[in-house]
Amino acid sequence: MNPDEEEAMPRTAAELLKKTRSELAPDPNANPFVPPVASGRASLETLAALALEQHHVIPADHRAFLHLAQRAIEEPAAAGFFTMLAEGEELAAERLGAFTEACEVDERRMQAYEPLPGCQAYPAYISWLALNATPTDAVLAITANFATWGTYCARIAEGLRTHYGFTDEACAFFDFFAEPAPALDQQAEAAVEAGLNSGSLHEKRVYTYGRLLQEYEEMFWRSLSSTHLL
Repeated sequence: MNPDEEEAMPRTAAELLKKTRSELAPDPNANPFVPPVASGRASLETLAALALEQHHVIPADHRAFLHLAQRAIEEPAAAGFFTMLAEGEELAAERLGAFTEACEVDERRMQAYEPLPGCQAYPAYISWLALNATPTDAVLAITANFATWGTYCARIAEGLRTHYGFTDEACAFFDFFAEPAPALDQQAEAAVEAGLNSGSLHEKRVYTYGRLLQEYEEMFWRSLSSTHLL
């Protein structure tokens, strides 16, 4: 690395988080699923498919985050970050039921539903990171992706209220992810700072992880739209 390249590298965790989020941010117009929901053009069947897929995503991510927290036992900041994420998934699971009911999905239909491979690629890769990535690298990659997810959730929640008449309870799943999470952001910054100080954080590897996460998330939305927005 020449001196100019070294000078251009982020010097702090906050700078690195900002840089990674910026570089991995998707095209805001690339999501084919969210705009029809936000404008009220999506059918109730479309919304039901989203609910059903999330019933598979949330428990998978919860277990992956718990595993990352256990692996990060010697990295307290990273362990704290993943513990907070796992707790968040538990809260999200509690809120998902009201959205599912509002989509007129009953237990029988939920049990019979076959998830789409393209929708489950994202949680499968989160599980891959839980097994293979260093915890600090995973912190940075996942944090960069969450900013995108939160933006989508905010648009969906607004659409559900405005065009579908969903109650606050039915929108709570999306409100939860759309809300700012300063404590989680602080924990992520502390984990990344520790990784920079110890030399355990690998920026190139993080970029690869984050890029794949974003592409798998885009696959999630494309899979839903191609199947249910015909």
